[in-house]
Amino acid sequence: MGQIAEGVLVLALMFALLGSGMWIFMALMLTGILSLLLIHGFPLERVGVIATKIIYRSSSTWELAAVPMFIWVGEMMFRTDIADRLFKGLSPWLEPLPGRLYHTNIMGSVLFGALCGSSAATTATVGRITSAELSRRGYDDGLALGSLAGAGTLGLLIPPSIMLVIYGVLAEVSIARLFMAGVIPGLVVAGTYSLYIIVVCFLKPNLVPAVLDAATWRDRFWALANILPVATLIVVVLGSIYSGIATPSEAAGIGVAGTLIYCFVTKQMNWQVFKDSLRGAVRVSTMVCSLLFASALLSSALGYMHIPRDLAQYIAGLNLSPYTLIFILTIFFILLGGPLDGISIMVMTLPLTAPLVQNAGFDLIWYGVFLALMAELAVISPPVGFNLNVLQSISGRSMGFIARASIPFFVLMCFCVALFTIFPELVLWLPRQMSNR
Repeated sequence: MGQIAEGVLVLALMFALLGSGMWIFMALMLTGILSLLLIHGFPLERVGVIATKIIYRSSSTWELAAVPMFIWVGEMMFRTDIADRLFKGLSPWLEPLPGRLYHTNIMGSVLFGALCGSSAATTATVGRITSAELSRRGYDDGLALGSLAGAGTLGLLIPPSIMLVIYGVLAEVSIARLFMAGVIPGLVVAGTYSLYIIVVCFLKPNLVPAVLDAATWRDRFWALANILPVATLIVVVLGSIYSGIATPSEAAGIGVAGTLIYCFVTKQMNWQVFKDSLRGAVRVSTMVCSLLFASALLSSALGYMHIPRDLAQYIAGLNLSPYTLIFILTIFFILLGGPLDGISIMVMTLPLTAPLVQNAGFDLIWYGVFLALMAELAVISPPVGFNLNVLQSISGRSMGFIARASIPFFVLMCFCVALFTIFPELVLWLPRQMSNR
């Protein structure tokens, strides 16, 4: 059987298992095992040995320790008043901007995403406060929920992104450099969203309610005290990584310690909060790590069959331009984003797509940020976009209303993907400065 035919057969098997309603990690694992057994003809005993070794090797990677700890930070923060403090701290500073408090969705998501690295936690925690508060003050629900859907995805890109940690482990690239690579794109995406809000509110002033009590400079400076806990944790966690004092996993431990201290000092930590946050972190971490182990097994199975190498050679023979290849991959990932979440898309496709983009001349650090952007598109893609479901549960609005409200921000994200593809230095400049030190 030809290698391309084998590749098609493996993909057909994987999508058939996914279509059966099976858990994603189980579908990936079974695809890898059945590919070795039925297509490559390995004996069952050897497949068992290979699977055991691969799962052990992928699960014993030290960098993975950062995943459950950053998730735990998000779970603890979700159960505290941190989102309320962020809203109160940011509101007086953002009121002078056209669009006023809509920008709290953007800035709040940037700050919270830089603390926990999770899109779901960012959307749920920030949205729990801002969606109700903006609605109460008379802001337009469509623009409020749409901006929250878009900005909530920034947790996947703004360091310390859990997705970039997983990508770094799978692609065997520096997680610290990936974190550096996510800084400028994350700020550019956030700035693009804010600029859109400014333009829309300038053209449609009725979207913003009248000012009742304008904040004074005294109010603004007093409000900084509400931002200080989050800002301090961000500086300590990311500063320890970028300065070389701590690895990402050690910095995640610092983040957990800082969050625990905050919860105890503000008297928000009790046995119920501790138990619920730990249970939530274990549940999400188990899901993520299961996907990672299954992906490692599938990647090895494809490697044994030489499918990534042969597929890369086949694509190279088509003489596609690098931009054409990225365009095709973008369409492919957007289509996958309907039924699948971002992390699942990454772990499923990375074994096949990484060799393609590397042969096309793209840096693997850049590709990690590209995949994070694709995951951001996935979580706001109907009908299964996870952020849309989170916002539906928070706001009580219909899925159709939330999906329509998120469309402008989906389009803006596509624009940013094109921008970072045409100007890759926006992604790679900071990591290169880190390498040159």
